[in-house]
Amino acid sequence: MIYDITYQTLLIWALVGAVAGWLAGMIVRGGGFGLLGDIAVGIVGAFFGGWLLPKLGVHLGVGLVPVIASAAIGAVVLLLLIRLVRRV
Repeated sequence: MIYDITYQTLLIWALVGAVAGWLAGMIVRGGGFGLLGDIAVGIVGAFFGGWLLPKLGVHLGVGLVPVIASAAIGAVVLLLLIRLVRRV
């Protein structure tokens, strides 16, 4: 299946990633990377959360709030993993 990624889709991913990264930075104190770093972690975390949660059997629902929650969970897990790797 080929996806037609538009500028609107990229903008939505960036906004969801920004919110998720900000939330993850607030939840994981001392684990943030600044505004741009948190946005990047949020975007990667959104993909990670979107992949990980269904594998664990967790379905948060449909809509913008569950997507942000899933992305924030993925970003928090990613921040914790980065913190663990940086410590070693």
